[in-house]
Amino acid sequence: IPTLCDFKSLNPAGTCRMCTVKVGGKLLSGCTTQVSYGMAVENETDELKNMRKAIIEMLFSEGNHMCPSCEKSGNCELQALAYRYRVQVPRFPFLFPNRKIEAKLPHLIIEHTRCIQCLRCVRGVKAKDGHDLFGFIRRGRNIRITVDADDPDALTEKTAQKAMDICPVGALLK
Repeated sequence: IPTLCDFKSLNPAGTCRMCTVKVGGKLLSGCTTQVSYGMAVENETDELKNMRKAIIEMLFSEGNHMCPSCEKSGNCELQALAYRYRVQVPRFPFLFPNRKIEAKLPHLIIEHTRCIQCLRCVRGVKAKDGHDLFGFIRRGRNIRITVDADDPDALTEKTAQKAMDICPVGALLK
């Protein structure tokens, strides 16, 4: 079952919806649904494949995912899923959002148009004292990933590398 928000050391969050399965006729997040005895789970129906392909197409159409020029090309989970589901041209119009590249941090560049809002950096990259380094500001289509402004020095070279490694796309670069 494919995912974009799942990472080996993190608890399931179900934010990307790539893992959606059908249980008893209902669409549910596969990673957060508790398994029970006798549960009948469908995970590879044509409906689910089309839905997953649509999610990938939406992500490509609303962000800057020009794979040949991306630093993460060949090691990008979104790109791998696009190949898996044979995405060629998205069925949705490209939005070309005007989002800036944030390069004010000493060890990290944030490419906001590439962020797929999977929350992996928020959930997986912590400061030495355990507090969150990443978070979101704004809401809806204006939502943006941000680094804790109260403690920008907590983002060391090591934590910046971890953030880059945990990001499934090329949104966080060192």
